[in-house]
Formats: sequence, C-alpha cells, structure tokens
Amino acid sequence: MSIHPYAWEKSLIERALVPHLLNKRKNAAPKPDRGYIAPAHAECENITRKNSRSFYLASGYLPKEKRIAIRSLYAFCRYTDDLVDIEDGNARYTFDDWKKRSLATALYEDDFVLTAWLDTRIRHHIPTAYIEQFLDGVAMDQSKCKYENFEDLAYYCYGVASTVGLMSMSIIGFSSTDAIPYAVRLGVALQMTNILRDVAEDWERERLYLPKNELDAFGLSHSDIETGIRTGSYDDNWRAFMRYQIRRTRNLYKEAWPGIAMLNPDGRFAIAAAAEMYSGILDDIEAHDYDVFTRRAHLSDWKKLARLPGIFRSVRKLPRWHESQVN
Repeated sequence: MSIHPYAWEKSLIERALVPHLLNKRKNAAPKPDRGYIAPAHAECENITRKNSRSFYLASGYLPKEKRIAIRSLYAFCRYTDDLVDIEDGNARYTFDDWKKRSLATALYEDDFVLTAWLDTRIRHHIPTAYIEQFLDGVAMDQSKCKYENFEDLAYYCYGVASTVGLMSMSIIGFSSTDAIPYAVRLGVALQMTNILRDVAEDWERERLYLPKNELDAFGLSHSDIETGIRTGSYDDNWRAFMRYQIRRTRNLYKEAWPGIAMLNPDGRFAIAAAAEMYSGILDDIEAHDYDVFTRRAHLSDWKKLARLPGIFRSVRKLPRWHESQVN
C-alpha cells in the first residue's frame, strides 16, 4: 500500500520522515514525580473536554494509557496555539519562552500542562523534531498572515496539524513509516477544515489563510471577504470558491483513510471517529449555503453520535496487522 504524493506534498513528506531517518531522536529526561502526574493529566483532560467536544468524544475510545496521553498532547497543542493570540507587547518573548520550556528536559512541576507533556513525550518516545516543527508552525502566525498559493498554505497546515498527527502516531502505534504520508495528508485536511470554518474569526485577527491565487481565479478579493463579514452578503463566486475548497479537502480525507489501517488496532476507531466527525463541519458549511461569515459551522452532538455506527463498520473492514508489525 503506497501513496502517490501531490507536488505540494513531496517536501512535507520528506520533513515528516526526517525524525525516523535520524532514529527518532528519542527524548532523554527525568520522569516527573508520580505525585504530580495524575493531577497534571487530569488538568489536560479538563482542557480537552472544554475546548473540543469532538476530540474528547473520539479519544474516549482509546485504551486508558493512550487516552490520557493523547489528551495531554491536545492540551499542549491547545495551549501553544492560544499563546500566539496574546495581544500584548511580550507575545513573542512569551512564546519563545514556552518553546524553550516545551523542549526542555527539566521538570516544571508548577505547570500541569508541561508536566503532563513531559511525561507523555518521554513515555511514548515522541520525536523531538516533530515537536520543533509544530512549535515553528504555530509561530508562523506571529509573522505570516496571508498565503499566495496552496503550496505555501499546505506548508503551514503541515506545521500546525500534520505534526500533531505524527506525534499522535507515536502514542497509538503504527505499522511502518509507510503510514507517515497518510498522516501528513490527514493533517492538511483537518487544518483546511479549520480554515474554511474560521474565515470570519481569522479575519478579525488580521489573518487570511485562503490562497490568494485561488481567490483571484474565482474573481474574489480581500474586499469581498471583508464585505461578507461586515454585511453577511456574498455571491455565486464565493459559493463556487467554497465548493472547490471543500471538494479538495474531502478528497484529502478520503485519500488519507487507508492510513488508518496502519495504526495499532486499538487506536483506529478513535482516529477514524475524530477525522469523520471533523469532516462533518464541511457538510454543515454546505448545508448553510457556504455562509462562514455570520455563523461558525459545527456538528451537533447527536449528529456526531449518529456517525459512529458507520465509522465502526468502516473500521471493522480494515485489514488486521499483527502486533509485531506495530511500532
């Protein structure tokens, strides 16, 4: 089973393979005192539950140890992402300090997120290179707020989302490095879903992640987006543009699906559920005539639950891997 990379994807796959070519650069650090671990992970559970009901629900299907670890990874990523939105003169210094602490081998037992994160990255041998790539990806929001083409945007999506999937694979277990390109593609799909949902919210933060050359191709400009946000009005050019974006993103989800079969069986359903529930946001955007200006697309809890039986059946059809094949 192999993937045929798009031109924009080749350099991203090369970046994703680096940690494995370097034998993973495993973390070597003292483990946190056990008295700090439980409350630290409990705080990360709370952060996950409060910030992403979809991910909290999906990750609930993981075995306990992996569930705790994946939610600590989520809390670390959530906190990191929130830091770039701090609106004060010390934002860059604050983020740089967080980056240093996130990669340190020292214990920060006064910080629950960092304590749980240190325990998780050591216990599950999360490659340091992926952590660095993620932090650098998030830091892009401090300087680059517009993208000329999809290749540039995909690079950003890799940094803030594909890296999270690659770190998750260390927690869940995977059969071989053949799984890596699928994780890269799924990460781009997930982040593109975020981007399409959050056009108005990002614009308020003076960010626009929609590729300029693709907006141009559909006869759209930044002023059209500003008008849509200010008045709630948009035209068929916007609808056509969004149909194109959603079609490409859906294809990425579909093409990433075979990678689920390369995960440890006890983690497949959780990852499949997270991806399928998140892709439902695209359905909601369509159902509301591509209006991402006056509302935030979402999937209701009952719609998420309604998808689970179909996801379970699809996962059951995936080929089995012998445990000796799983990293």
